[in-house]
Amino acid sequence: MQVCKHVRCERFPCSDVRHECHIIPDIDVKPNNVSIILISEAAPADPGDYYYAKVNPLFQQTTVQAFNDAGAEVSSMRDILRLGVYLTTAVKCAKTGYGIKAGTIKECSRLLEQELALFPNVKAYLLMGDVAIKAVNTIAERAGEGKVIPSGSTYKIRGREYFFRGRRAFPSYLQAGPSFFIEKSKRKMIAEDIASAMSLR
Repeated sequence: MQVCKHVRCERFPCSDVRHECHIIPDIDVKPNNVSIILISEAAPADPGDYYYAKVNPLFQQTTVQAFNDAGAEVSSMRDILRLGVYLTTAVKCAKTGYGIKAGTIKECSRLLEQELALFPNVKAYLLMGDVAIKAVNTIAERAGEGKVIPSGSTYKIRGREYFFRGRRAFPSYLQAGPSFFIEKSKRKMIAEDIASAMSLR
């Protein structure tokens, strides 16, 4: 299955993202084999940096390092997929500035909801950063389910048990992009969260 054939944005209503950088995963994936979904912030400004781009994209480099930090011996996105981990972004277009408006997260959460529904055997969601957390909270609240992750600094709320539609949800820090290598203090926490999710497979 190619997710991009099942999930698409028709209107592109958001004003604070770059629509020309719109990406929905086009890799072939077997939905029944996916046990963990990792959701990061937004598509990169350079499509060549995206998770499933060819050669050695930036998102792959930092994510491979994060999984290695967590004790998983991987060297590529293909290796991570073989572990049953599917990676995507909460917002499908690249940012134009530092932040992303709440309205954009809400709008794009509709696409994310469609995407998540394609995977029936998920045991855990890794929510990498505030945008991913807000997107999943928006999906839950829209369905009348209440917030999945409470408000607060990630370092204060992580480590507790949260559930999204019966599956564990782990609030963590963004692992995709150059900040991963810079913010060494967060790498240990990211590794712990990935390891906790992997233990549920």
